[in-house]
Amino acid sequence: MAIVGGGPAGATVAARLARAGHEVVVLERASAWRWHACGVFSSPATVEALRRAGLDDATVRTVSRAVPAMRVETPAGTTFRLTYGDDDRLLAPAVGFDRSVLDPALLRLAEKAGAEVRRGAAVVAIALAHEGRPGRLTVRARAAAGDETLGARVIVGADGLRSIVARAAGVARAAWIPARVGLTYHLADERPAERPVDARMRLIRDGYVGIAPVPGRRLNIGIVLGPSWGAALARDGAERVAGTIVAATPRSEDDPAHWRHGPPLERIAGAAPIGHRVARRTGPGWLLVGDAAGFLDPFTGEGLHRALVSAELAAAAIDARLRGRAGAFDAYERAMRRRFAAKDGLSLLVQAFLARPGLFEYAARRLRTRDRVRATMGLVMGDLIPAGRAFDPRFLVALLAP
Repeated sequence: MAIVGGGPAGATVAARLARAGHEVVVLERASAWRWHACGVFSSPATVEALRRAGLDDATVRTVSRAVPAMRVETPAGTTFRLTYGDDDRLLAPAVGFDRSVLDPALLRLAEKAGAEVRRGAAVVAIALAHEGRPGRLTVRARAAAGDETLGARVIVGADGLRSIVARAAGVARAAWIPARVGLTYHLADERPAERPVDARMRLIRDGYVGIAPVPGRRLNIGIVLGPSWGAALARDGAERVAGTIVAATPRSEDDPAHWRHGPPLERIAGAAPIGHRVARRTGPGWLLVGDAAGFLDPFTGEGLHRALVSAELAAAAIDARLRGRAGAFDAYERAMRRRFAAKDGLSLLVQAFLARPGLFEYAARRLRTRDRVRATMGLVMGDLIPAGRAFDPRFLVALLAP
C-alpha cells in the first residue's frame, strides 16, 4: 500500500494500517519538515483525535497551547468570543499547534508502528488500478539517481490541495467560492507562555486575518485574501502586503499587540487557491484523505480535525477491503458525506455572510448579545456537536430575529 503525502492525514492512516499488520510505504516529498501554509488553530476535538491516533499525552502537551476562545472582530468594531462549551458543560479550550513538532511526531508514530517512510520521495506520475490490476506510481527520489516505479494494491492520496492522486483520478474540481490566497507565518509574542491568550479573527476588506498563540511564545498569523488583493500582491509582494495588514491590527482589551511590528520568524508561506473540492473521494484501488479529499474554508478551522477523522475512516475502510469486504470504499465515501456534509454547508453559509459585510455585521451583533446562540455556534464550529444544529429553524430564528 502506498500513501502519497506524509502530513497528519497520511501519517495517521499509515500508523493505523501498520498496526493492523499491513505493509505500508509513505512517500513524502520533503526530505525534512519545512514551514508551509497550514492550519494551526483547532478545537478540543482535534486533541482527542490525536490521542486516538496514538500520540501520548506528553507529546500532545508539547505540540499544543491552550487557547481560551476565538475573538471575532468586525470592521465596524463588533466583537464576540467563541468558546467550546455552554452553560451545561465545562468549557474546553481550543488549541494552537506547533506544526513543526506535531507533523514530524506523527510521521515518527507511523514509523514506530512499522510503516516505511520515504522522505524526499516526490511522486511524479500515477497509474491507478484498472481491471483488477494494482495501481503504480513513478517516484522521483531526490537522494537517488533516476526514477523508481512502485506497485500498490491501494493508493492513498494524502497530498493536499493540489493532490496528484485526485488529478490522476480525474476528480479534482474548483471550489464553489472565488479563488483566494492564503499567507501564513509566525511572529514573536512577548507575553508569558503560561498566560491564557485568546486567538483573534479579524475581518478586513475582502478577507480576514487569524492570530493564534502557539507554543514557544509565538503567534501564528494566517491571512486569507480575496481576488481584489491580486494587484497589490503582484505589485508589492506577500511580505509587504502581510506586514501592512498585520500592522493595522488594533489593540484589544487583553492584547496590547506589541507583536504587530516584529519581523516574521520564517519566510511567509503562501497557497493559492486555498480551496478545492472533489467529485468523489474513492475509486478502484484509491482513496483521498485530508485536504486532498476537499477543503473549503479556513475561517471555520476544520482542516486538521477533518484530516485526522478522514484518516481514521480511511484506515478502517482499507483494512476491511484488504480483508475481503466488498463495498468498504463505498462505505468510506458515505461516512465522509455523513460526517462533513453539514459542516460544508455551514462553511458555505459563513462565506455567504462574509461576502456581504452588512449581513455579517448583523449576525455578529446578535451573537455578541445572545449567549445561548453563541455557545451553540462555538460547539458547531469546534466539531463538538453535529453541524446540522446550525440549520435547525429554531437556531436560525434565535440568531437572525431582531
